[in-house]
Amino acid sequence: MTCPICAAPTAAKFRPFCSKRCADIDLARWLNGRYAIPTDEAPEEPPADPDAPPRNIH
Repeated sequence: MTCPICAAPTAAKFRPFCSKRCADIDLARWLNGRYAIPTDEAPEEPPADPDAPPRNIH
């Protein structure tokens, strides 16, 4: 098995990565939004503008 970050052989201690460095790189990519899990849900609407006039919903 090879590391998904650098393609080096994996180390049992850091599996599926070869080192803590590559594991940290992967974690940073998740935290920065570079990776995402696809979904079928519609995106959330942005919060309403508090200064906008009220909408009539009937």
